[in-house]
Amino acid sequence: MSRWKPDARGRLEKAALELYSEKGFEATTVAEIAARAEVTERTFYRHFADKREVLFQRNALADVLAHATATAAAPLAPLEVITHALTEAAPVFEERAELVRQRQAVIAAHPELQERELAKLACLGSTLADALRERGLDATTAALAAGIGMAAFKVAFERWIDDPDQHPLAQHLRHTLDATRHLTTADDASRTDVPVLPRALDTPPSPGG
Repeated sequence: MSRWKPDARGRLEKAALELYSEKGFEATTVAEIAARAEVTERTFYRHFADKREVLFQRNALADVLAHATATAAAPLAPLEVITHALTEAAPVFEERAELVRQRQAVIAAHPELQERELAKLACLGSTLADALRERGLDATTAALAAGIGMAAFKVAFERWIDDPDQHPLAQHLRHTLDATRHLTTADDASRTDVPVLPRALDTPPSPGG
């Protein structure tokens, strides 16, 4: 084993995602993850309960959502608060875009991991609902707003993952949440041609891009 290196947790996560992509989640062992990260299996288990936990470790997202909801401007309507909170949380994903995309590819290939992902989203929805209640919303309104917000987040997140133009996640979130405001409008109810991002929201091409 090589001499000690910093950020064992980060190296373990990177090694695991690489191996899951190369060999498949089920075929990868903890021993292989530890070896690639240049740590012992004992070190792996100090950071993660099992190889599945690498994909579902707690990050700053729940805390960011709760804080952003609590500190949003008082006059904002519930969905505006949700929009603010989710866009504030977008950097949690954008700063780790490559790892996030690797993670989602692994999850998409395994139904049992997809179930765990849905459970995680449900927990985040509960975090939003709790924070909305702290702002004074009644339980029904808070639960409804949080549910709409997490549904919109799921759609926006999937579009961001697959976006060949790499628009920012926050932009996808704002566009998707804005679309929810038209769901009860008759003129928009039958539309099927809504693009992932309208040209009006496109970021201008970079020089030489």
